[in-house]
Amino acid sequence: MTEPEAATAAAHLWQLLPAVYRLRDGEAGGVLAELLDVFGDQLEVLAEELAQLYDDQFVETAAPWATPYVGGVVGYRPIHGVVPEVVSPRAEVANTVAYRRRKGTAAVIEQLARDVTGWPARVYESFERVATTQYLNHTRPHAAASAGLREHEALHHVMQQGAAFDDLAHTAHARPLASTWRERRGRYGIVKVPIFLWRTQPVLIERSPLAPDPSADGRRFRFDPLGADVRLFSQPRIETDIAHLAEPPDVPQPLTVRWAADHAPSVYGPTMSRARRSIILERQTGGGEPEAIPLAVIRFADLSDVPGGGGAWAHEPAAGDVHIDPSLGRVWFGEPFGADERVLATFSIGMAVPVGAGNRRRGDDPLPFPRRTASAGGSLQAELDLSQEAGTVLIVDSDRYPQSVTITSLTPDPTAGDDTAVCLAADAGARPLLELSSPLRLDMAAKSTVVLDGLLISGAPVVLDEIDPPDREPRTIVIRDTTLVPGITRTTTGAPASPTRASLIVLDPFACVRIERSVVGPIIAVEGATIEIVDSIVDASSRTGVAVTGRDGTSPRTVSAVADWETGDGTAAAGDLDIVASTIVGSIRCIRLDASNSLLLAALAEDDPRPRPVHAERTQQGCVRYSFLPDGSRTGRRFHCAPRPDDPLAVQRASRPRFGSMRYGDHDYLRLHEGTPDRIRLGADDEGEMGVTHRLYAPQRETNLRIRLDEYLRFGLAADRIFAT
Repeated sequence: MTEPEAATAAAHLWQLLPAVYRLRDGEAGGVLAELLDVFGDQLEVLAEELAQLYDDQFVETAAPWATPYVGGVVGYRPIHGVVPEVVSPRAEVANTVAYRRRKGTAAVIEQLARDVTGWPARVYESFERVATTQYLNHTRPHAAASAGLREHEALHHVMQQGAAFDDLAHTAHARPLASTWRERRGRYGIVKVPIFLWRTQPVLIERSPLAPDPSADGRRFRFDPLGADVRLFSQPRIETDIAHLAEPPDVPQPLTVRWAADHAPSVYGPTMSRARRSIILERQTGGGEPEAIPLAVIRFADLSDVPGGGGAWAHEPAAGDVHIDPSLGRVWFGEPFGADERVLATFSIGMAVPVGAGNRRRGDDPLPFPRRTASAGGSLQAELDLSQEAGTVLIVDSDRYPQSVTITSLTPDPTAGDDTAVCLAADAGARPLLELSSPLRLDMAAKSTVVLDGLLISGAPVVLDEIDPPDREPRTIVIRDTTLVPGITRTTTGAPASPTRASLIVLDPFACVRIERSVVGPIIAVEGATIEIVDSIVDASSRTGVAVTGRDGTSPRTVSAVADWETGDGTAAAGDLDIVASTIVGSIRCIRLDASNSLLLAALAEDDPRPRPVHAERTQQGCVRYSFLPDGSRTGRRFHCAPRPDDPLAVQRASRPRFGSMRYGDHDYLRLHEGTPDRIRLGADDEGEMGVTHRLYAPQRETNLRIRLDEYLRFGLAADRIFAT
């Protein structure tokens, strides 16, 4: 006889039956017990729903769908819920009463700006910074008319972009506050409340080996693993009080030499409680445990190039001292290292658009099992050879891996399920560098999948050669949260070392490549291959470069020499190209083009053999919608694209996007400037930004802020956002 398991609703129903029926049901095969199991399952579902109804009365335990209804009790007004950082209004609903008790104050406006945008914020009432004769019974010492030449703090804030913490007095501005995206006019007045927002967020890189300077003197190093100058950022302090107004340590800002020198104890050292240090250097001997270099020998100094010094750096330190220049990301040691010594650095770089290496977080796309780990720059090939059928080689640190590897994937077992990919990935929070001395080759069997996740790859391209003997079976390559360095690698100044060389070469006409949240250099793909680009950047280092192209029929079907990495003149067509919410810098030549919410930035140089900057062979297929296309492009049907073909030339030129920077490695790399026309900033299908910044939902964040300002701003005041970064 089959009876319901104990401690279930069906078991309780079973015990309520008279014993005679339970005995007869056992003799009949347990039909009645099975029926009670069905009733019991539904009773358990009903009991769970009743328990959840009780939990839904409290904001701390309410289901996500019920949170706005709880907020409706206190008059909470919903905002755009598409922004990932503020998708749940639970915290704001819980603090609504506390916010309204402080309604109209700078502290609550600052906290609301942080809550509804997800960006760190700073707010002040500008009437306190307007130059005026002060009443002697109510003096304001913080509103000094001018700063002394020795007041480093005040002068530093004046020179910072945005001047969010500039406390000096200023003359009143007559211009409206909303006109300040270009200049600092219109900021100071009796009724003005500027709201400063920090859009660039720091990406923490832990225990990454310092890159030696090409001078090879054993004393000069750079923080950037690629050996380029890079601006370091501070890690913001955690605020715990609503009434607390943000101070410089509470926001992520680019570090300067003077600021770091004046606040060395809070900038350098290990993390402690609320104060998160921004820089720490650790000396490692052999493979032993790293030891932190003490603050006593650390000095912050200007290490810029000496004019006419043949590449020499300024301010050579005394013996034993260590000089750090956070504005250039350089380190100079007073004494050279031994042969078995190296220095690991923990630091933060700014990243306005969170794509590429270093952005993988726990809870992202799951990695296949079994998993094997690699660390400390050890060999990856041995672990990959053990994962040919399925599995993940997980790199758990941010070390440097100077080696060449081949990823082999076998045909998956049909009975093993869908999770049969071979994956080379970085752990969440890690940013390992693969310094390739030869191309990373993909030796893929039919119907197999290879995943590259969270890696920084330089030195050579990722290559899938044509299959020998050829077949018609599909092969899938997934590049996720990865950077294939544009230009193969970078010079010490941050320029691309080889801008005309490809970062990804696909020579199998039946391959499918999916690029997600990544940064890659130029792509070479033969006709027949399919390239899907989602929330990513393809950078040919200039608008006149070649971003996506094919190979002509006379070219070899395998990559054998450095010359095969060249993209050529871009006149051969690649396969089918699907682009979603991405930014492409350089020309495109493909068979079919589908694009949505994207920026295609290309231009033709003089005597250029390419017929058009964006050229699709088949115009009867494919559609380009809600995207920016350069003039003269040949594509399929267009829908709500910019500029429109019938616009006058002056309107077309005024509709071009503007960027904070177009050089890979800069903190504002390919982020749309706030001066970009609304046709681009609000031109996506959801009134968001076109291009890779679409996933940031910046216009929706600003709309959320305006909704809250209408509710919480005191009558008669004028407030608007100012981007500090």
